[in-house]
Amino acid sequence: MEINKEALEYHQNGRPGKIEVVATKACDTAKALSLAYSPGVASPCMEIARNPEEAYKYTSRGNLVAVISNGTAVLGLGDIGPLASKPVMEGKGILFKKFADIDVFDIEVDTTDVDEFVNTVSKLGPTFGGINLEDIKAPECFEIEKALQEKMDIPVFHDDQHGTAIVSAAALLNAVELQGKKLDQIKLVVNGAGASAQACAKLFISLGVKKENLCMCDSRGTIYLGRKEGMNKYKEQFAVETKARNLTEALVGADVFVGLSVAGAVTPEMLKAMAEKPIVFAMANPEPEILPSEARKVRDDIIMATGRSDFPNQVNNVLGFPFIFRGALDVRAKKINEEMKLAAVHAIAKLAREDVPESVSASYSDEQFSFGPEYIIPKPFDPRVLLWVAPAVAKAAIESGVAQKELKDFDLYRDQLEAQFGPAKAFVRNAINKVQARRNGDEKTKIVFPDATSVRVLKAAQEIIDENIATPILIGYPDQVREKIKECELDRLDQVQIVHPSQSPHFESYVDEFYGRRKRKGVTWNEASRLMSDPNYFAAMMVNMGDADAVIAGATQNYKDAVKPILKTIGAAKPGVIAGMTILLVDDRVLFFTDTTVNIDPNAEQLAEISALAAEVCQYFEMKPRIAMLSYSSFTAFGESPKKMQEAARLVKERYPELEVDGEMQADIAVNADLMKSIFPFSGLSNDANILVFPNLDSGNISYKLIQHLGNAKVIGPFLMGLRRPAHVLQRTCKVEEIVHTAALTALQVQANKTRKESLKSI
Repeated sequence: MEINKEALEYHQNGRPGKIEVVATKACDTAKALSLAYSPGVASPCMEIARNPEEAYKYTSRGNLVAVISNGTAVLGLGDIGPLASKPVMEGKGILFKKFADIDVFDIEVDTTDVDEFVNTVSKLGPTFGGINLEDIKAPECFEIEKALQEKMDIPVFHDDQHGTAIVSAAALLNAVELQGKKLDQIKLVVNGAGASAQACAKLFISLGVKKENLCMCDSRGTIYLGRKEGMNKYKEQFAVETKARNLTEALVGADVFVGLSVAGAVTPEMLKAMAEKPIVFAMANPEPEILPSEARKVRDDIIMATGRSDFPNQVNNVLGFPFIFRGALDVRAKKINEEMKLAAVHAIAKLAREDVPESVSASYSDEQFSFGPEYIIPKPFDPRVLLWVAPAVAKAAIESGVAQKELKDFDLYRDQLEAQFGPAKAFVRNAINKVQARRNGDEKTKIVFPDATSVRVLKAAQEIIDENIATPILIGYPDQVREKIKECELDRLDQVQIVHPSQSPHFESYVDEFYGRRKRKGVTWNEASRLMSDPNYFAAMMVNMGDADAVIAGATQNYKDAVKPILKTIGAAKPGVIAGMTILLVDDRVLFFTDTTVNIDPNAEQLAEISALAAEVCQYFEMKPRIAMLSYSSFTAFGESPKKMQEAARLVKERYPELEVDGEMQADIAVNADLMKSIFPFSGLSNDANILVFPNLDSGNISYKLIQHLGNAKVIGPFLMGLRRPAHVLQRTCKVEEIVHTAALTALQVQANKTRKESLKSI
């Protein structure tokens, strides 16, 4: 296999590997240390000694899973050994954390002996809430899983078997319905007889496929009654009466093909022989048994799935294991049984039939999804999978008697699950992923922070480094800032650049530049020198002069004082067109409110330009802008404010014909496409508006704050638009997370601006 240099760089850059252990409790004072360790730690130890169940209360056991392998069957790499399997196990840990907030220790066991492996793992039981077995070859994996399930009182789950089975079974349920077939009548062929193939076959039978209608093939051909060569007790359970002796013969008249074998195992001629409206799951990785393009040349009535993300209907284990374990852990299940697996299957299948929110489409370049032949299972980045699968699994565990903890209110449980990440988390994570994906080896965005003495800013700077979002630059006295970094134990800030304005080699040139810009506005050279000693002015000038890409200020000041240096130093890209925008995340919707911070009573000309700026920001996230000019009336222009908004809409249509815009309109009409189409079918908006332009600062600011506090919306921003270079001002009450969010979106803005400039150069 060819070595991927980009992948090697990804795994080695910064801290080697992909995971780390982080503290969940503060430990930055002598008092905290005495509670975290000696003598305070003795108290929970004694409680657990008296009652072992208290371990779930006082330790991380209830949210900790072991991902364990011996490296004998790694992805498509085969038996590469335990150490070489570690990157895969770390990757599995990332997926557990990202999709279900489950902590993971990866454990690579250096033995191929079943008994030794079982004995080693079973002794780890007190540490973990669950065991995820991974990449262990068949038939040993069957023996290991069975033995561990008998020895341990926590869930033991071999994901290569059951994860693949659960997701493919969900896809099968939907594909069969779309093709007008019935599970108990279909003829199904499985190619491959390893762990995942056998688990799939068992689960298909549990769903209703008749055993006599399921034909399994291995490298020697069909597994039929009486066959002697290459058989074992595990394959014997799938032996059926059939005249077919190879895959070609088995596929004649078959309704479904499920491939867990090798690339190229299926030819177009084989597909021609299948029944009408065939279902083909070609899940070999990295190359499927047959490519979708080849399959569709001979069968235009096919529904097809693969294991790849670049084709529709990706059967990916990540749709299963994080959420199955989440549900199992939350009820302290003793095992993951058949009822829990089937519950996961049905939950995944049902979710695919629901309308897909725009936030999911945004993660896939605004591609639209709806239940049908090319969308039979949800996308991995659909945040709703957690809310559907985990509760279904938890409920099945309770009802089947393997749960040790009751959940009485499942609506509350779903709310708790949603709160683990929240819509803002998913939105920002999407932005971070875009920043990283678009970097293409370019230097990271340099973001300067003038509030370097703020602990919140310093903690945010460390997270920004950890998340690989940008390179922070801090403004302040280096000795003071270093001392604060040391006090906060922010070790990743050891190498961060700290600049003291008057000691900078650029100080004099910055003063000269500022004086040249402001001397005809009453600023003397001495005053320019005094102002440039101010961290806010200096930080803004760094951006103005190109020594940094963006500035984020305001963490320790009121908004007015923080924005003034930016306006005086960087200034507007166009005269009179600087505006504030706030992003609101309401349920699964992303809304851009403007103007919320700058213009008290903008005129129609200004509103048109503000709308265009907001559309540009919207497009940073690969979302299609739909602009609504809001007022107290809809399409009447009765009164000065409605007339202004209607004129603003007209100007946007005239100047930016590529944008969707309409108004004036009332807010309820703007955000409800069904209502809009029923009352105003002539509207120029194709769907709910996502950019809401308010007639004045009062209405914009009041609206977003009311929605934030009464509508349970998550707010990101505000952001400044229309400046010559990126600069943003935080709310003085901002949290560390909000600073990190602002940095992620700022980095995305910087990248978008660079891309646009490069495009213009090439024209």
